[in-house]
Amino acid sequence: MSAPAVRRLLCARALRAFADGFVSLLLPAHLLSLGFTPFQVGAIATGTLLGSGLLTLGVGLGANRVGARALLMAAAVLMCATGLGFATLTSFWPLLVVAIVGTLNPSSGDVSVFLPLEHAVLAHAVSDRVRTAAFARYSLVGAFAAALGALFAGAPELLSRALAIDLSALYPSMFVLYAILGLASGAIYRRLPVPTAEARRAAPLVQSRRIVYALAALFSLDAFGGGFVVQSLLALWLFERFELSIAVAATIFFWTGVLSALSYLVAARIASRIGLVNTMVFTHLPSNVLLLAMPFAPSLSVVIALLLIRSALSQMDVPTRSSYVMAVVAPSERAAAAGITSVPRSLASSVAPIFAGYLLGLSPFGWPLIVAGSVKIAYDLLLLATFRTVRPPEESAASR
Repeated sequence: MSAPAVRRLLCARALRAFADGFVSLLLPAHLLSLGFTPFQVGAIATGTLLGSGLLTLGVGLGANRVGARALLMAAAVLMCATGLGFATLTSFWPLLVVAIVGTLNPSSGDVSVFLPLEHAVLAHAVSDRVRTAAFARYSLVGAFAAALGALFAGAPELLSRALAIDLSALYPSMFVLYAILGLASGAIYRRLPVPTAEARRAAPLVQSRRIVYALAALFSLDAFGGGFVVQSLLALWLFERFELSIAVAATIFFWTGVLSALSYLVAARIASRIGLVNTMVFTHLPSNVLLLAMPFAPSLSVVIALLLIRSALSQMDVPTRSSYVMAVVAPSERAAAAGITSVPRSLASSVAPIFAGYLLGLSPFGWPLIVAGSVKIAYDLLLLATFRTVRPPEESAASR
């Protein structure tokens, strides 16, 4: 895989992340403007994550026969159709169907069908020595683009004030933009080179089955906790508890996104010193303690401070986790491993938003944050206990 191909992959990642950034904030506002309850908003979020898991499962079954490039292009077309569906439909059940079969992402992270395909492509493009740095760069590009997308989510409110237009009337146009960005991503994927015969020989999971299944189970626990605080529902909590405007929420999530992006670069440096698993755990654990503290914060300013600090820590496990999975499996099984660790995560995270919406409908206190923090702390401790002695090749070589 050539350097230009990697740059094309990063460009497509940036476009998708920008789209996810503004949609994750505008989704709850749009659905509330249609008269939906917090429970229904949670159900839609659940549908999007459930659909992502099922799509990723299908991709894993067909990747050997079809190829990553063709599947990425097909997913981009589906992204376009999803945006047009949310732009034109207004009833709960049709929107729920589109959420399930589409690509909408209510999270600030990437839990979509694109993820395992791009991970497999990227892992084949780089050596073990620079793999973690490459995944950090991939995550950095996505996080910065998502932060800009979150900031852009405030544009409809500013435009509605300037032109004296009803704000809810502007929401559909943002989903049309989401569709356009999907088409643009597809055009970029189309220019990816056809993989070599060696790269196409993706094997089913055999040699690395035990370790991948254990990782998938642990990642699913983390994703289940994270499903209670996907960005759409975190924004909904801020809307409900503090009556926050979209413009203010957009600014907050822009800066949380920027801090997350910068943390990816730090994660690669820390991992080179203390190892991938230690980096995953010892940055993630304190961020979850901060998550537990947020519902007890006495004011919005304290909540914002906790959010910002958490954002500087909570996403350091993203590039290190991706790099770790690609490192501890056989190269020919990387595509299968990426899919198998992604599918349970998507399915586990899809269960939580509907319960989070229900809890927010009962009380604006922030019970979803309490549940999320507790579950994710349990994941951190289990990951450390299970995998602290399982080292990737570059760490094993350095210890000799």
